[in-house]
Amino acid sequence: MSNFTIDIEKQLSKLGKDIQQFVENIAPADVTGGHFNPDCDITESENTFSVLMDLPGMKKKQITIELKERVMTVSGDRELYLEDGEIRKKAERAFGSFSRSFAIPQYADETTIKATFSNGVLHITLKKSGSDEEDSSKSIPIS
Repeated sequence: MSNFTIDIEKQLSKLGKDIQQFVENIAPADVTGGHFNPDCDITESENTFSVLMDLPGMKKKQITIELKERVMTVSGDRELYLEDGEIRKKAERAFGSFSRSFAIPQYADETTIKATFSNGVLHITLKKSGSDEEDSSKSIPIS
């Protein structure tokens, strides 16, 4: 892969992050719920791409992963749990709905996508090699 291609991918990734941050800054916050923006890492090895997303306190049934037109979207809702009569006096832990989208590189094989969830970390992997088949929408199971 040429340095030019790598630089374009980095610039597109930065643009996507800038747009997401802009939208998050101007969108009004939900007053009944919080704003939860889980941290994630994207890694690449010789044969695979991986997305690792921190989702502490969530169960896999609360998480949805969808793939459509080479865009993978991870969404869910982290609930706030309080006992009867309890109120939050200090709030540092985020809760609420979230949605994160990731462009799948052209040289990644969408058919190999797999997701696991363990100890509050969602780990999504897909193999490199590419596929020129038509894009279709599908849901990704989490094991």
